[in-house]
Amino acid sequence: MRYLITGGAGFIGSHLADTLLARGDEVICVDNFNDYYAPVRKRRNIMHALAQPGYTLVEADFRDNEAMERVFSRYQPEKVAHIGAMAGPRPSMQNPALYEDVNVRGTLTLLGMAGRHHIHSLVLASTSSVYGLAPTPWSEESPTDRPLSYYAATKKAAEVLAYTAHRQYGTPTRIVRFFTVYGPRGRPDMTPYLFVDQMIAGHEVTLFNGGTGVYRDWTYVDDIVAGIVAALDADYAFEIFNLGNSNPIQLIDFVATLERVTGLHARIATRPLPAADPPATYANIEKAARMLGFRPRTPLEEGLNRFWEWYRREVAPERGSDAPIAST
Repeated sequence: MRYLITGGAGFIGSHLADTLLARGDEVICVDNFNDYYAPVRKRRNIMHALAQPGYTLVEADFRDNEAMERVFSRYQPEKVAHIGAMAGPRPSMQNPALYEDVNVRGTLTLLGMAGRHHIHSLVLASTSSVYGLAPTPWSEESPTDRPLSYYAATKKAAEVLAYTAHRQYGTPTRIVRFFTVYGPRGRPDMTPYLFVDQMIAGHEVTLFNGGTGVYRDWTYVDDIVAGIVAALDADYAFEIFNLGNSNPIQLIDFVATLERVTGLHARIATRPLPAADPPATYANIEKAARMLGFRPRTPLEEGLNRFWEWYRREVAPERGSDAPIAST
């Protein structure tokens, strides 16, 4: 089977590519290596994949209709995972036009391309942020019409466009809503990476509300990828699935686990929770379990150990810091 992955050199996309290659599939990676964070890190993410015979890298922007027409016409993918997006609720509040352009217009371009080329299966990556302040735990039936950030609003818009494109072209489509994904290759702006950077440097770690009353449903990247693959391979016309761990962890407890894993100390500073952030995320995953066989298997401490091993191997050497890095 031949899969096309947008954002295929990023955090989740590169893990998805590795998983598909390992089972013998072909992968077309589309990535424009933008500078949201250092492109060299994205290139490092795909070093292993580049050595595989079934892997093709295409440096292109999925907003570019002509470029994407060439990709679809030349490689004729059978299934598409649209993982690429501008990420992050808080950054979106500073540059909403860019988020709209990438996450809405870019998705519309890709949906039309997939429909015209008769893709067998399309998975659209969405986010738990679409639930806003809806009461938890969040099921796929929870309201999603009051997003707290432009990022969440653009992802909700992409979901609606995906349904319309499904009705227009008949493309079998599944939307997967991710809950607080973490693990090796995580972006520098994501909490585990950001906190470890600050802890190593001896800087204060900022916890919203002091880390109390703020909960996140941390979900390890391998579990997320297993859910994406199951959604790609499923036989449903149009469905939405939560992919989360269904086990919210209070932020202060998350930091305590991170300290235990790394052997580093966190100096805590407190700030009010930003308006773009909900106090808690909590996935009801009954639907994904029933229809996709989705079962998250990675406890937080195990996942953070894997993240820490990767950080020490890949990130710490390039920092050039004399700060001690504890061994696990």
